[in-house]
Amino acid sequence: MELGYYNGKFVGLDEKVVPIDERGHQFGDGVYEVIRFYDGKPFMMTEHLERLIRSANDIKLQMSEGLQELNDLILEGVAKSQLKECSVYLQITRGIASRNHLFPNVPVSIAMTIREAKPLSAELREKGVATIILEDERWANCYIKSLNLLPNILAKQTAHEAGCYEAILVRDGYVTEGTSSNVFIVKNGCIITTPLHKHILPGITRMAVKNIAEQLNIPFEEKYYSPEELLQADEIFITSTTAEVLPVVKVDKTTIGSGTPGKLTSSLYGEFQKVVEAL
Repeated sequence: MELGYYNGKFVGLDEKVVPIDERGHQFGDGVYEVIRFYDGKPFMMTEHLERLIRSANDIKLQMSEGLQELNDLILEGVAKSQLKECSVYLQITRGIASRNHLFPNVPVSIAMTIREAKPLSAELREKGVATIILEDERWANCYIKSLNLLPNILAKQTAHEAGCYEAILVRDGYVTEGTSSNVFIVKNGCIITTPLHKHILPGITRMAVKNIAEQLNIPFEEKYYSPEELLQADEIFITSTTAEVLPVVKVDKTTIGSGTPGKLTSSLYGEFQKVVEAL
């Protein structure tokens, strides 16, 4: 069954548990992670939790819970849910206090949901997806996985209204990432993606793809590239916890490659599946 958790208590997803003075609710003052479980086993959970703790540290959010405590909480929740294929959303906020911009001296709040995973349709993977290019209007510190996602939401909605799956964002003349994904191009057999810096999220699936490329001796380069280079790519794909490795076949009005998922992208997804099966 799908399940929730809030500050020490497992609850039904429809239970009313968040106080009006919760700082995540009022300020977006918190951080989060989404972790995928395959057949009851977590995918790169340590890496997800390490990123969560880094994000918390970078917004000066002091947690008493460490990686092991969070790990155990998630495993307990997944066991209670009895879901084998699920997505865990874990959120840490600065706690419950009267509304004031200054940090309160209160315990952090921990919320979690465990929901059945909804894999993307086979059609999307077989045919690939369309995207649009939009200006990156997010804040400067996108490497922090914070709750402040309004610019992402607006860009994602704009993409949806244009009949596209994702928006690819551009800042200062270079591609950064998608609204909820990292973006890769393939040119002459080399995988290219934006270097890690404060304007992009250090994606966990991005890390997995880089590891796969290194293991298979596939050229992998982290460098800045322009929208023009994006449109001239042989292949494009995006990665995220929910999308895994997803081919892009159209950007704005430009067809990428042959207009079908590229061979290297398809190969990477196959290797990603092998990693999942070996969990």
